[in-house]
Amino acid sequence: MNILVFIETAEGKVRKTSLEAIAYAHAMGGAVTGIVFGKADEAELQSLGKYGATKILHAADSRLDQQVIQVYSSVLAKAMQEEGTDVLVLAGSSLGTPVAAKVAIKTNGSFASNVPELPNTSAGFVVKRSIYTGKAFANVELKNAKKIIAIKKNAAEVKELGSNALVVNYAVSLNDSDFNTKTISHEKATGDILLPEAEIVVSGGRGMKGPEHWGIIENLAKALHAATGCSKPVSDMGWRPHHEHVGQTGVKVAPQLYIAVGISGAIQHLAGVNSSKCIVVINKDADAPFFKAADYGIVGDAFDVLPKLTEAVVASK
Repeated sequence: MNILVFIETAEGKVRKTSLEAIAYAHAMGGAVTGIVFGKADEAELQSLGKYGATKILHAADSRLDQQVIQVYSSVLAKAMQEEGTDVLVLAGSSLGTPVAAKVAIKTNGSFASNVPELPNTSAGFVVKRSIYTGKAFANVELKNAKKIIAIKKNAAEVKELGSNALVVNYAVSLNDSDFNTKTISHEKATGDILLPEAEIVVSGGRGMKGPEHWGIIENLAKALHAATGCSKPVSDMGWRPHHEHVGQTGVKVAPQLYIAVGISGAIQHLAGVNSSKCIVVINKDADAPFFKAADYGIVGDAFDVLPKLTEAVVASK
């Protein structure tokens, strides 16, 4: 089995979710080739071999720095054909998922998104999909010759297991018609650690009573090297920026640890965090719905609990 992995970058650096995609592809077995678009550090591309890729195709054309879905899908479909790959693996994201869908159309391939674990190939090619915002799973058989899989975060463990990969310049032929969509500006999310990449997230809700109290959230996040998030009402009221909104209509996260402070646990918020490995809820309302979804809960006032928790984290280091 030959597998192609679409590797996303941000400012020339490989995203951690794409490392997971490489690890996932390697665990499937067969030869793993990665493909990267636009500006990227060659030494970092070589290092992707440590996670399971044997070869990296670098399409360095500067026009590919624009993340145009139509362009990316055209190049990926062409690469699958030229490299003789049966499967395309990529991280599910605001870029990866629509790109995957278009590649499936261009290659007449079977497509599955929100895939949390390796496929079952004992009888056909069956993948498990997370559906209904993570409340259920569907087992889907991919029958077409080409198969496109968009994986969920944490679908594979990232670990070093090999040596450097061979980086090959990949020439592309781009059509002007593919650039009918043009990115005219970017609004970059702020923060030392961004939500989609974070291993730990500390989120606050209306129980924080106002933006002037967010310092204790930020202090705990800093002590844990975590990203900060918030509930939808908080971002709607302007207490926090919209890119920190975690939930079904905001950023969906799947960290190792999610800490919810003063958040009641509306179903829309739970839909955005239910893939977290461990959920800790801090709320003074013992009947808050979020406690039913929590692995651990603390019934108490956040303004008393968080400073003590932060102090304990700092002391432990």
